[in-house]
Amino acid sequence: MEFRPISKPQPSEYPEYSHIYMDLLEDDDKILEHLWRNFLEIKEYVYQLPDGKLYYRYAEGKWTIKEILVHLIDDERIFAYRALRYGRNDSTPLHGFDQDRYAIHSEANSRSLESIFEEYESVRKATITLFQYLPKNSFLHAGEGIDFDGSIINKRTVRALAYHIAGHELRHFNIIKERYF
Repeated sequence: MEFRPISKPQPSEYPEYSHIYMDLLEDDDKILEHLWRNFLEIKEYVYQLPDGKLYYRYAEGKWTIKEILVHLIDDERIFAYRALRYGRNDSTPLHGFDQDRYAIHSEANSRSLESIFEEYESVRKATITLFQYLPKNSFLHAGEGIDFDGSIINKRTVRALAYHIAGHELRHFNIIKERYF
């Protein structure tokens, strides 16, 4: 498949804190290609780990590798949903999510690695397909996020959401490689 080019967003298209994700990504318009390659690289890397490493926590309260993988799936689903809403010009502010609560209730550690990667691949293909076929003019559509207290906390464009998904994944992959050994 030939992936459509999507330009990297400008800093005005995402909240300030997102630079930790955006700064990890090249400015080469190949974000969809990156999403697919990075999925394959993570899968290969994780499958080479000893089984015990999948349950390791580098500090109290930190997630296991399995929990990180399911967190990446959850985050991708949520941010792709936002991209769909904003891409269809629905600017209704959307609530954030409590990532720690999601991780606790994911029961990731009781799942097989195969089931996690089956879900991950399915979500990734859906995400790529969404961004591949959204109308070109929708990439600058934007929407707002709502904090837990109801206040508007940030604004993102559709293309910033694509880059968020990729950068967020890359950040967690880097953390796995740096802190889980």
